Amino acid sequence: MFSKTDFWIGLAVGAVAGIFGYKFFKERDEQMMVAAPDIPIAELQRQKEELEDLIAAQEAKQK
Repeated sequence: MFSKTDFWIGLAVGAVAGIFGYKFFKERDEQMMVAAPDIPIAELQRQKEELEDLIAAQEAKQK
């Protein structure tokens, strides 16, 4: 049904696709790390509290 040539061609195509996929996801991961700057903990805490206040206000409107 399948010849040895088909097997080797399929193996080569799969390997090339795997290499390109790995490279693509590795580059994307590096871009995401650059896109996430180091934000001080104090600023993150302030933003968290502001969001919690907004959530509480929305919940109060719904009741």
